[in-house]
Amino acid sequence: MTAVASASASGPTLPVLRRQILDGWRGVAGWSTGIAGVILIYLPLFPSMQSPELAGMIDSLPPELVRTLGYESITTGAGYAQSTFFGLLGFALITIAGISWGAAPTAGAEESGQLELTLAHDVGRVRYCLESAAALVVKLITVGAAGYVVVWLVNDPAGLELNAANLLAVSLAWVGLGLLAGTAAFAVGAATGRRTLAIGAGAAWAVVGYILQAVANNSEDLDWLRTLSPIEWAYGNAPLATGFDWAGLALLWGGSAVLIALATLALALGRAPRRLRRATQDQLGRRRTSDPCA
Repeated sequence: MTAVASASASGPTLPVLRRQILDGWRGVAGWSTGIAGVILIYLPLFPSMQSPELAGMIDSLPPELVRTLGYESITTGAGYAQSTFFGLLGFALITIAGISWGAAPTAGAEESGQLELTLAHDVGRVRYCLESAAALVVKLITVGAAGYVVVWLVNDPAGLELNAANLLAVSLAWVGLGLLAGTAAFAVGAATGRRTLAIGAGAAWAVVGYILQAVANNSEDLDWLRTLSPIEWAYGNAPLATGFDWAGLALLWGGSAVLIALATLALALGRAPRRLRRATQDQLGRRRTSDPCA
């Protein structure tokens, strides 16, 4: 009886995670549908790309441009899927989704006042942060799984000749890119309480990573810059063609874990939500202004 009462008093298991998953299922469905649409538009075009004319056109392009666009192996199924989806549109979509979902539970919740209400219901800061991060991971893995399934369904009809294990390897790297961008926004949101700064941090991560990769592809002297690019961590060893790159996956997923830990620390050290502190400061400022003797 005591155990039952204790369990009842403790409330539902993982309330923050469950609430964010339930509230966000429409967004997950929308992003999954959009990604499926992009795959169904581009990957079935592969047979028409296997022509001498296309190969000749690519050969006529500057080698630096070909490397920047990732077109070195576009005439193969793995190279085509990598250059058109995983390295381009798929990368952009999962990065945007990750940043949006990462900024919402920290900076977004604080600016809207939702964070104060949640913490007032016996939810500790550390618990809130960890369950919110878990919700981010679950959402991105769900989208990644949807992308995997659709690519695999298109594989045989489009003649891509992809390997199931290699497709899993590149899907984990792809989701890892979105997660790293999302946790960057998550951490900056926890530290600053500003949604614009959180979104900016995630976007800056993606842009800087792409620029580092492009510069490294175009300069032998600066080739070392690719080691700093998360895009290189994800796709540098062509996982769709060669299989799992465990070192790259460790950097992507391990880096995300570090950012989650930093976000948890930043939120845990805050004595009160920044929005509440700012409101209190504004109120004190108005009192001083209205009371010249203060």
